[in-house]
Amino acid sequence: MKCVSTSIWDSMVTIIFESHGTTFDNEADLSSGIFDVELSPLGEKQAQELGERHKGDNFDAIFCSDLQRSYKTAEIAFMGRSMAIIKDARLRECDYGDWTRWPKVEVEADKGNRISTPYPNGQSFEQTTALIKSFLVDLLKNYNNKKVMIIGHRATQYGLENLIKGVPLKQAVMAPRHWQPGWAYSLDNNILKS
Repeated sequence: MKCVSTSIWDSMVTIIFESHGTTFDNEADLSSGIFDVELSPLGEKQAQELGERHKGDNFDAIFCSDLQRSYKTAEIAFMGRSMAIIKDARLRECDYGDWTRWPKVEVEADKGNRISTPYPNGQSFEQTTALIKSFLVDLLKNYNNKKVMIIGHRATQYGLENLIKGVPLKQAVMAPRHWQPGWAYSLDNNILKS
């Protein structure tokens, strides 16, 4: 009988990424960064719709950042279901530092300059991606052959695109963003080699 290895080198995790619901800052065209802004009524409705889209899905865990727009999206979407909702600060949005809650148009126009250079008193996208990598390595170790959801932010998805799909970070950051109902990722041990 052939022995089947279950080491980390054989690991695979299926990830469904969803964006958090709309916030009051989104509606005011402000870039929140790590400011802990609330979901707007539209964001709460979007969270309910997310739950409806996934009512037939079973996830081994729902991961979200510790910012309320992320974890409240998860709580509303999966209310009454027996799925663990796990907060992890490594999944936060980029810290815009002194630019926190600046007009979105100004922050967006400068993103390409913040790949390796942090926002004043904040983070760079390389720094947020390093946090995502740390999270993904732990995910691979602890959720082998499992299906999870991540409810996150733009920086979260930039990290997923870069680390799992191999999209250059600047390209991921600068790509036009179009909403869709979920993005699928297959995480394997290649994350350990990057």
